Amino acid sequence: MSHPDVIVVGGGIGGLGAAFSLTRQGLGVRLLESAPAFGEVGAGIQLAPNCTRILDDYGLLEEAKSLGVVPDAMVMRDAVDGDELTRLDLRHLEQRYGYPYLVIHRSDLHGLLLRACERAGVELINDAQVTSYENTRAGARVTLASGETHEAGVVIAADGLHSVARGLLVDDEPVSSAYVAYRGTVPAEQPRVTSVDLGEVVVYVGPRCHFVHYGLRGGELLNQVAVFESPKALAGRDDWGTPDELDAAFADTCDFVRDGLPFMWRDKWWRMYDRNPIMQWVHGRIALLGDSAHPPLQYIAQGAIMAVEDGWVLGEHVARHRAEGGTVDWSAALAAYEAVRPEHCRRVLSTSRAWGELWHLDGPAREQRNALLRARDTYDYSFTDWLFGPTAVTPDQEPEMFTPIPLSSAPVGEAALAGGAA
Repeated sequence: MSHPDVIVVGGGIGGLGAAFSLTRQGLGVRLLESAPAFGEVGAGIQLAPNCTRILDDYGLLEEAKSLGVVPDAMVMRDAVDGDELTRLDLRHLEQRYGYPYLVIHRSDLHGLLLRACERAGVELINDAQVTSYENTRAGARVTLASGETHEAGVVIAADGLHSVARGLLVDDEPVSSAYVAYRGTVPAEQPRVTSVDLGEVVVYVGPRCHFVHYGLRGGELLNQVAVFESPKALAGRDDWGTPDELDAAFADTCDFVRDGLPFMWRDKWWRMYDRNPIMQWVHGRIALLGDSAHPPLQYIAQGAIMAVEDGWVLGEHVARHRAEGGTVDWSAALAAYEAVRPEHCRRVLSTSRAWGELWHLDGPAREQRNALLRARDTYDYSFTDWLFGPTAVTPDQEPEMFTPIPLSSAPVGEAALAGGAA
C-alpha cells in the first residue's frame, strides 16, 4: 500500500495486536519493525482473563490454548520455609470471569499474533528503525535511520520501554527497580519436572527475592523465573545482576527453590525497569501503546496484557467513530482511547510496584504478610475484579463481557493473590 491508513511502529506483542485489531476494522495497516526478522525473546508469559477474552474475540483463543497450558491453580508459598500462604482456584476463576487463565511461551503468543496479521493482510516491514516522529497536515510521518519516510493518517508508537515517541510528550527516563530476573526452561524428561505439579502456577516469595514456576507447551517444559534485588545496583555499580548475585540472593531459601537455580540461563538476564505513569498518550495523530505508554514491573503479570488491551480498545473506538463512508474521525477515536486507558494503566503500574514490595518483605513485616495471606479466602475476588473484569471502552460504558457468578464463599480476606511475575 502506498499510503496506509495506519502505521504501527514496533513488532512486539503490543504492536502486532494493535495492527491486527485495526486491520479487523477494515483499515490498511503498515507495521515497521527495527529487527531484521520478527521474533520474541524470553520464556513464559501469563495471560489472565482480561486478555484471553480479547483473544477469544479475535478468534485466536483456541489456538493459544493448544500452544499453552490452562493451569488449575495459582499458589503462593514462602520462599524460606516453602509453606503455602494462599491460592487462587483458576478453574473457579474461569467460571467467574468467563475466560481462562492461560500460560504460554512468549514466542508462541508472538507467533500466533504474527500469523494473524499475515492472514489479515497487514503490511509487515523489517529493518525499519524509526528515529523520529512528526505530525503533518494529513496525519503523521515517521523517519527511519536510513532517511526513508513513511506517512499515514495515524501513527501508533508501540516502540517499547525506550520509546522515541514518548519524548514528544514527556522528558523522562526508565526507572530502575534494582531487581533483576533470570529465566530458564527445563525439559519434561528432567527429574526436576516430575517433582512439580504442572497444573499449578507457583510463586515463592522471599526476602528481597522470589521464584516462579509453571508448565509450558502442554507440559513439555517447566518455565522458571528467579528475581532478586541486586546489591551492586543499590551501590550504583554498572555490572549488576550477575550470576554470583543470583546464587547469593537465594542462599537462605528452601531446598526446592535452590535446586532450581542450576537450570537458569546464566549468560543473560533482565534488569527490571518501569516508568512513572503518564496521563497523556496522544500527540496530534501520534499515539503511544504498550510499554511506550506504561511499562510496568512484572509482579501482577499485566505488561503484555495491557498492550493487547490497548490495541483492542483502540479498534473498538475506531468502530464507534467511523462514518458511513468508512472515514474514521481520528480526533474523536484517539481522544476516547486516551480518556479510558491511562487511568487503568496508572493503577496497574502503581499496584505492580506495591505488590513487589509486599512480596519481598523481611523480618516482622514478612510474618505479618504471611499471616494475612493465610487468612485470605481462596474465593475472595475483591482484589482481582478490577483487573480481570471488563476492559473499558468508553468512560461511562463498558462492554458486556463480564458477568460475575454468585459466590458462596467466606467473608472477604484482607489480602489477595493477583498474578505472578512472568
